Amino acid sequence: LNSLSYSFYPILTLIFMFMLIWTRRDFGPMYSAEKYARTNDINADSDEHHAELEEFTVKRGAPVRAFNAIIPIAVIILGTLIGLLYTGFDAEVWQNTELGLFRKLSIIIGNSDSYVALLWSSLTGLLVAVLMTTAQRIMNLEETISSAISGYKTMVTAMMILILAWALAQITDDLHTAHFLKSLWSNDLSPYLLPAVTFILSAIVSFSTGSSWGTMAILYPLLLPAGFAISLEAGLNVEETMPLFYNMVSCVLAGSVLGDHCSPISDTTILSSLASGCNHIQHVKTQMPYALSVGVVSILVGTIGTAFGLPIFVAYLIGILALGLIIRNLGKVI
Repeated sequence: LNSLSYSFYPILTLIFMFMLIWTRRDFGPMYSAEKYARTNDINADSDEHHAELEEFTVKRGAPVRAFNAIIPIAVIILGTLIGLLYTGFDAEVWQNTELGLFRKLSIIIGNSDSYVALLWSSLTGLLVAVLMTTAQRIMNLEETISSAISGYKTMVTAMMILILAWALAQITDDLHTAHFLKSLWSNDLSPYLLPAVTFILSAIVSFSTGSSWGTMAILYPLLLPAGFAISLEAGLNVEETMPLFYNMVSCVLAGSVLGDHCSPISDTTILSSLASGCNHIQHVKTQMPYALSVGVVSILVGTIGTAFGLPIFVAYLIGILALGLIIRNLGKVI
């Protein structure tokens, strides 16, 4: 909880995006892409795009009813929750009177099999959608199955990229990339620079592996004990060390997210581009300047500034002002 106040990158990123939306300004590759998309049909010459549009065109004369979408989605959500409770249910935990309701639910969901829950709930949602479509005679069974298969085809590219990304991430893990980067850490490093180094190292590992969660799991047991020991060896007492320690805890999280935002092999980045119909590499190129801009401000003003004694509240104010100047000087009105 004490580390939350040092979460400069995630908080400033949210503020930065609101500022961009409010001012209606963009810069870098995002501005060029946004301007081009507003004045051109980016898929005008794409036969593949037209084929995809034709596959998802609503059948002529079909009634448009909101519950045909709401009910299958609700089945997936409720089915997933029920599946988590079913696969993780433990009678001993549930009957333990020393545990509260939310603690029991936390343990049960923590022990559940999310893969099975998602698989069965999504399949059930699909069956419900098929039954509703055929029962209302919107499409016959053959047309309904054909539409479902067309939906499957749109996810083939996503699955291929994800599988290759997971393979690359596993290779970097097998090569012990994180341990190699940790070995470059010098014990002569000033303790006040430990949070900034932690942030940068986390971002590099996350960018290389494409996994923010994996980076957190790898670096926490490596960096936190080392950083605490280096601070004490440098002559700082525990009271002086704890703010740096909290800063490092937050920097592992924030740096991991920054690397994940910029990584072309991150599953979240891949799914974001594919779900929105955006070219994957273009998505990476357009979002990277934004992520790096906030990252630089977060390190210089937030992470390093607070390590040397700058009040956290003042660091956020200066960071917001710096981001505003970036938007004003680099941004252009769309």
